[in-house]
Amino acid sequence: MNTFLNYLVVAALFALVLAPVALGLARERRIDRQLREAERGRRAAGPPETRSAAQPVTAERGPHPTRWGGGGDGGL
Repeated sequence: MNTFLNYLVVAALFALVLAPVALGLARERRIDRQLREAERGRRAAGPPETRSAAQPVTAERGPHPTRWGGGGDGGL
């Protein structure tokens, strides 16, 4: 009976040590799954429209295409 209790104590300690590891792995898998689902949703929706610095600013999109929004003389 003493041997059985020794094995039981060792198993309980082993479980206490491994419980945080198991919970952490489960949490990481859940986060990975959520990130994959979000990435799939982003790909299905297409890339977001961004304004590039290389594209000139047109009248519909904002101020005059010069750097400071003034006249076409370059600010001189």
